[in-house]
Amino acid sequence: MNLMLRTALVGALSLPGAAFAQETINLTVASSHPTVIPWVGMIKTHFMARTDEILAEAGNYQIEWNEAFGGQLYKANATLDSVEQGITDIGWVFSFLEPAKLPMSQASSYAPFTTADAAVQLEVMSELFETNEAFRNEWEQYNLKVLGFTGTDSYDVYTKEPISGFADLDGMKLSAPGVLGNWLRGTGANAVDGALTTFYTDIQTGVSDGVLSLALGVLPAKIYEVAPHITRVDMGVAFSGAVAINRDSWDALPEEVQEAMIEAGEYYTESHGKDLNERHEMALEKMVEAGADQNPPVEIIDMSEADREAWVTAMPNIAKEWADGLEERGTPAREFMKAYIDGVRERGGEPVRAWDDEL
Repeated sequence: MNLMLRTALVGALSLPGAAFAQETINLTVASSHPTVIPWVGMIKTHFMARTDEILAEAGNYQIEWNEAFGGQLYKANATLDSVEQGITDIGWVFSFLEPAKLPMSQASSYAPFTTADAAVQLEVMSELFETNEAFRNEWEQYNLKVLGFTGTDSYDVYTKEPISGFADLDGMKLSAPGVLGNWLRGTGANAVDGALTTFYTDIQTGVSDGVLSLALGVLPAKIYEVAPHITRVDMGVAFSGAVAINRDSWDALPEEVQEAMIEAGEYYTESHGKDLNERHEMALEKMVEAGADQNPPVEIIDMSEADREAWVTAMPNIAKEWADGLEERGTPAREFMKAYIDGVRERGGEPVRAWDDEL
């Protein structure tokens, strides 16, 4: 979508011939998911609002946002292409579903149980984007400019029927987004590819028996209505993508607007990480409250440490598989995985499994 600029007269001084002209910039912002999903809603409440706030201080520019959230322009499998091609100026790119085009962005997805602190992970990924040229180029080659990063809260299992422990996973069909299906390898469960927008129907129609998902997505999507049995596994957080702008749209923006968006993107990323941490427990509690009167009611059962250890141990070395595959194609994946996990450790994180030692 071509960036359109128009000038609006917003005020005039009392002296003859003197006027203050403010330039209005029209931009489309879109997503595959609705704004009830926290990181999508924060595009509006944090990124867009902060950009507007910064620009208003100088008064030279204002943005007229054309909002197309919730799949109005494209679905979850077309988020990268839609920003690249200019179908939207700005959009959330769902990296989970782009393993072929964004392979390095999948690193955290091949290293579960590394950290449950979303703020730490996003800080690490932001740093790597600035310091690792291969990671940065992975995104920028698709005609876009990254403005902010998104992640998840910690992953658990939500099922139709209760599970008593790790062994019960054997033979189950569990929906999982894209590459996170790898977290089920070694468990005996079968991964069913999907996204938050499809999970409810998949469970309702019997396509899957439940989901491997995150509380802040399950709550607004009301997946607990069809999968009321929550098994807390606390598998950790994952990097999920970025808010990005089409490069042609970006290049057409005045420098002042670009600077405002960069600052707003940093604010969005930091706020998003804190929000994920603060709201994870609250979301679980709300699901129990909201599902108290349904049949069966929502219940939360903690998976034992022994079963969590069994899960980690049963998994194949997916980090090494991922790194080896990319190294064969010339991508510096081992270095990147080590940098990611080291970044977590430097910030006090303690990975349950030292994936980087097994590379």
